[in-house]
Amino acid sequence: MLRTGEAARRLAGRLRECPLLLESAQIRLPLLGYLGFMEIIVTHPAQLTSYRRILLLTDGYSTPFLAKTAISLLRYRTDDVIGVLDAEHAGQDAGELFGAGHGIPVVDSVVEGTDAVFIGIAPPGGKLPAAWRPTIIEALTRGIDVVSGLHDFLSLDPELTAIAEQHGGTLIDVRKNDEKETATGQPFREGCLRIHTVGQDCSVGKMVASLEIQRELSRRGHDAKFLATGQTGIMISGEGVPIDCVVADFVNGAAERLVRQNDDHDIVLIEGQGSLSHPSFSAVTLGLLHGAAPQGLIFVYEVGRREVKGLDGIELRPFRQLIAAYENAAALRHPCRVIGIAMNGRKVSDEEAAAEKARMESEFGLPVCDVFRDGPGELVDAVIALQQELQR
Repeated sequence: MLRTGEAARRLAGRLRECPLLLESAQIRLPLLGYLGFMEIIVTHPAQLTSYRRILLLTDGYSTPFLAKTAISLLRYRTDDVIGVLDAEHAGQDAGELFGAGHGIPVVDSVVEGTDAVFIGIAPPGGKLPAAWRPTIIEALTRGIDVVSGLHDFLSLDPELTAIAEQHGGTLIDVRKNDEKETATGQPFREGCLRIHTVGQDCSVGKMVASLEIQRELSRRGHDAKFLATGQTGIMISGEGVPIDCVVADFVNGAAERLVRQNDDHDIVLIEGQGSLSHPSFSAVTLGLLHGAAPQGLIFVYEVGRREVKGLDGIELRPFRQLIAAYENAAALRHPCRVIGIAMNGRKVSDEEAAAEKARMESEFGLPVCDVFRDGPGELVDAVIALQQELQR
């Protein structure tokens, strides 16, 4: 007889390890516990990449600062997105609104044929906007799945779970996890090159740089894999670890396991989070550095940014100080150095971007490129050069 919910959670954990049982979207397990009947919903992560008619919800929050999840999905899962829901901008094109997803309409209601509504924002605090609740309920009532990367877990909301249960919809909280193991510090497979993106600040393009480098490596015939550590990356790739929602003691362990599960690849590109100098989020950054134990780092920054995102009046640290701090912190776990710089020049002209690129290359003696303007080729060359160096 099950005496506590812990026994049920252990059983659910074992079921996650059995892919044959997890081919359907969700499994409901009625369990008679000490406190009465309980139900556990187990969601298969691979389900995320099965959606082919995604509606992105950004209603009232369609700005680059808040809607970065939607923008990345428009860019990297373009063919799977059928619309963006924002009543204020309905009738426009997503490309006009976000600069990505040209040809995808902006609509004012849930589109017929939608197979999943993806929450397209990542607001500070990760709360679901109260005004969105009717839209979420409408989707669930129509049997449409809802995928959220917010810290505010929809699957813990009694009303929403009851509606999902009644109408056959699924609530998927991408950040929900059960990471509860510390890192071992044991070495990874010797032939696996680990490249990690680190940043000047939050939201400077670490995920984008990682994805673009991985894609170009694969295009050139290299065995390279992108490892997602944030909600947007997980929504794009269908797997990963939501590292900013892991209990502090287990961050290193979660990062280590993510790499170890994929170190059969020749090169892994580990998505970075936060910044080592960010007053709010430095802990997760250091945990990733030590858990993933990279040999090479790509430093990512945004041209013209002067203050820490979300903290007015807090100035960003100089690049040279930050690069040294990353190299020193990483080297406490494993020998490591910055091998290139990814420049986010979204707010400057082509002429200004070219001048900035030349200045940074001269100052740091490293390859510098804007992965959208220039392509990631120079950074890919640096990755391959490091791989060859370590193989000698």
